[in-house]
Amino acid sequence: MNKEHIMKGALLCLIASMAWGAMFPVAESAFAHLDPFYFSVIRYSVVSLLLLVFLWIKEGRQALRLEGRGVSLWFFGTMAFTIYNLLVFWGQNQLGTSGVILASVMEALMPMLSVLVLWMYKGQKPQPFTIGCIALALVGCFLVITKGDFRSFLLGGDSLLPVLLILLGVLGWVIYTIGGNHFASWSVLRYSTLSCVLGTGTSLVIVLLLTALDVLHAPSQSVFSVGYELGFMIGVAGILALLSWNAGVKLLTPINGILFINFVPVTTFLISVWQGYQITMYDAGGTLLIILALISNNLFQRKKLKLAVSGRAASKEASF
Repeated sequence: MNKEHIMKGALLCLIASMAWGAMFPVAESAFAHLDPFYFSVIRYSVVSLLLLVFLWIKEGRQALRLEGRGVSLWFFGTMAFTIYNLLVFWGQNQLGTSGVILASVMEALMPMLSVLVLWMYKGQKPQPFTIGCIALALVGCFLVITKGDFRSFLLGGDSLLPVLLILLGVLGWVIYTIGGNHFASWSVLRYSTLSCVLGTGTSLVIVLLLTALDVLHAPSQSVFSVGYELGFMIGVAGILALLSWNAGVKLLTPINGILFINFVPVTTFLISVWQGYQITMYDAGGTLLIILALISNNLFQRKKLKLAVSGRAASKEASF
């Protein structure tokens, strides 16, 4: 890995992380005019169309075929583009400005949650050190959630349901990310596009059904009232962030690229402070614990990888 690749990969991952960090404050601004459900469906309907065009141009019409894997694509797409988008933004909207901070903090928690999902799904039990890092990250997240009012939260305060919605949404994205391993022979663009189309289709059906049941109401204002917000969410936090992240991680390798997820809550914090939000000691302290846990586990994984490589090299030398 040469210096040019490192610099380029770092810049791309930084762009993606900062775009995702800005996503939550931008969404909060849009929710004053458009509910989270319609906002998400409109956003990803446009993203789906753009990705289809990109895929057609880059890989041809044959890349649009499902190849008998439609059910799997639909499931993983629903986890990301229905469960994640609808639940995270619904929970964020219910919590107000504090939900902006919490959603970004839980985004940074994804690497740790991935370890837990793989443990339950594939039986890949993590090392005790990693389990300790997960516990530390969860403590940090709990501090951000409760703002120090532990008793009220544990007794089922008003914030309990929104927090669970955001957590379930984040888990949905973790499952989607892990699901990409089942499509290793496909390009990232193909998996992203087809799963996005199918998942967004699920969201559209749910939103139309809830509207027919009078649970949701169609936007009373033109979507152009949130045109700037939608433009950012589609072009920057959607297409640009997705492509930048995938390209950056490819250049840096996942173990290096994942560290840039720490810039998500940092970016959200900076924007929120600029908008007048008062960051509490629990927000700052909890986020620092999560970042510390992620970096510590990353260093631990690097050490394990280095020892494994050294062990294989020693075995080859001994065989000669």
